[in-house]
Order: sequence, then C-alpha cells, then structure tokens
Amino acid sequence: MATRLHLRPHAARPPAPLSDAARAYDTVAATYFDHAEGKDSGLFAFGGAHGFTDRALWARLDAMLVRLWTEGRRAIRILDAGCGPGTWLLRLAVRARDLGFTAIEGRGVDCAPAMIGLARSRRRLALDPHIGLRFDVGDLLDALDEEEEGSFDIVLCLNGVLNHLTADQRARAAAAMERVCDGEVFVTGYSVGGNPSLYLADAFDVRQFRQDNERDRLEIHLADGRCLQLPSHLFTAEELAGLFSCRVERLELAGLDLFHARFHDNPRYNPKGLDHHRRDDELDRLERLCETMPALIDSASQILFHGRCPAGAG
Repeated sequence: MATRLHLRPHAARPPAPLSDAARAYDTVAATYFDHAEGKDSGLFAFGGAHGFTDRALWARLDAMLVRLWTEGRRAIRILDAGCGPGTWLLRLAVRARDLGFTAIEGRGVDCAPAMIGLARSRRRLALDPHIGLRFDVGDLLDALDEEEEGSFDIVLCLNGVLNHLTADQRARAAAAMERVCDGEVFVTGYSVGGNPSLYLADAFDVRQFRQDNERDRLEIHLADGRCLQLPSHLFTAEELAGLFSCRVERLELAGLDLFHARFHDNPRYNPKGLDHHRRDDELDRLERLCETMPALIDSASQILFHGRCPAGAG
C-alpha cells in the first residue's frame, strides 16, 4: 500500500477551454446538491436522487476503511478522479479520522470549475490537523499523469465520470488509475439498461431529453428553457470491468440499484399511506440477492467495479 503522505505541488497549467461536460455541470451547480444529495443533507444523510446507490457504495467504502484500520494502518492517501463537489472524498476523510487514522491526505480533481468551487467551500467539514485535502480544477487525464506510480491507497472514479469520456479517454483513464493506485480502486458508471441517466438534474426539472447511443451524446432540455448537451456513454458490466487489465484483481462487479429507483415514490402521483419500511426492507433483500446476476446486472442504475491494484499495475 502507498505510504507517501504529502500532497505533491503541481506546476500550474493555463486554463483549458471548458468541455461540454464541464459547461453542463457548471450550469447546474447552484441546484446540484438538491438533486444529487438532497436538500439540507449532511455528508452521511444519503437523501438525494441516488440515495440507495450511495448507501450501497458507502457500505463498501466504510468496510474497507474499517478493515485497513484493523490491519494496523494509520495513514492513508486518497484520489477522487472527477470529484464533483467533493462529497466522497470528504466522507472518506471524516470517517478515517473518526476511526483513528492519524495521517489522511486526499486530492480531488474535476473539470468543472463551479464544482471545485463547491468542494473547496466544504473543506471546513473535514477541518482537522490530521486531514489534508486539495481540490483542483483540471483535465482528468492530465491530473493522473501528474501523480507518481503507486502513490494512492484508494482511487475513486464515481457517478458517471467515465460515462462522459470518449472510448480512447476511458481506456487511458483506467490505465492511469491502475498506475497510480497501490491499493483499491472503486469505479461506478451508468448502465445500458438502467433508468434514464440524467446525471445532473432531477427528472422533475427536465422537459425533454434524448440519449443518442450511436453518438454517445445526451441532450437535456430543462424546464426553465436551458438546453444542455454532454457526452454520455452507457456501460455494460463487462465493458466497464474490461477497461482494467488482468493485473488488477477483480474484487467485485455488481449492479447498484436494480429495484429501488423503479419503486421510487412520485409525489405528483402516489397517494400517501404506503408501507415504505416494509417495501424497502424487501427491496434491500432483493438487491443483495440479485446485484451480481449476469441477466440483471446491466439493468442496474449504476455498475460498480471494485478492484485491487498492485503498485505499477498500469
């Protein structure tokens, strides 16, 4: 596992033109939290549109931190590639501190300046002498190239980051993540058979959308009249896993949220009085039973690849 625990300074790059994805996420930055994480939610509330997916992913990340702690680790270094508003990196840092880790360092990188602005404004949530976090605006591939081989214990690339890259970029990003990771990598991507993936807006705020699978493009017409266009490639489970080489040990390939999103209440339609707790308990049981079934995994909302990368795997 990586042991270097200092954030390396990187030479400043001139700002690059914003990509379509960066412009789209910047456009909705003011309302992104309400969509993705729920109104007035804390780091661990998991109340947003992807609530079940986030809880399922967090259970795995938390179990990993606990395991590392019980194995005697007290220092950890984390990279969040495509960090958005910094939520996942902040969650890991706070939880690691609460477990007793004494040296926690992390770097979050995102192409959307407004998202990095949100992440920097939230660093106070992990304000602690044991924690050092940096959030940078930058191209994902450039940022990965800046890092040394095997310099991170945990690498994250979550919630559609790879969906927005071209085929060549996806392959390069996976190889770079292998190279910089000396520990575990967690990647999630939206699937070919899941519910429509709008990434950055709630369905209630969208008038019309179209996913063009031949061109890997998504066009969203918001209810307020704005139109967003961004790259959007939808994955099969084996395609996502296949981005990584045979040197990366596959620990898990699973579908996150096969059922919960399809049973989600619509306040414009559903009457009150449903037994939510009983229903959700049954859905949880079905999720655990079905999340790795080959016939169902590509119909999950997101697909998770979790692997172990030896130093220099890329």
